[in-house]
Amino acid sequence: MRVPLNLATKPLQSHRRFLAGSGVTIFAATVLFLGLGWHVYSVRKAAAAVRMRADQLRGAFAKGDAQRKDLERFFNQKDISSIHDRATFINGIIVVRSFNWTQMFMDLERILPGGVHVISIEPKQVSGHVEVKLTAGVVSDEIMLKFVQALENSSKFSDVQIQGIHAANVKDSGDQRVVQLTTYYSGT
Repeated sequence: MRVPLNLATKPLQSHRRFLAGSGVTIFAATVLFLGLGWHVYSVRKAAAAVRMRADQLRGAFAKGDAQRKDLERFFNQKDISSIHDRATFINGIIVVRSFNWTQMFMDLERILPGGVHVISIEPKQVSGHVEVKLTAGVVSDEIMLKFVQALENSSKFSDVQIQGIHAANVKDSGDQRVVQLTTYYSGT
């Protein structure tokens, strides 16, 4: 039987554990480095795409702003602005002329409670809406509340504001109070 003996002055040391641990550590560091490198690459690529899209949007905004300024310059010319003013005036006339009185009276008749009679109606065009000033005589305060609530709950009349309430001057009509209010009428 042979027994391996080391007769050297220094005994033989094995570095296998150190080399295996170093190899595993190097492998793990390489995998981590590659993973982080791939992450940095993808983040930079995404950031470049975002910068490119932002540059495109800035260019589109600049182009739109330039077009807007050109159009403002065009419409601010004296002859073009006079045409625009005439068109606005004519459109206002058309809107006033196309006010459907019959439809407004029918809508008012549907919601008008008993004991209320309309004394005057003054419609006028205000910023694209028809504002109606109503003056109505009422028999009692309870009827007046019903009338105001009926206007508020109506789909045709909106933004009801009471301008004033005062005692009726004429006793023959049977009215106790006269209420003045404004409301917006939507004929559609």
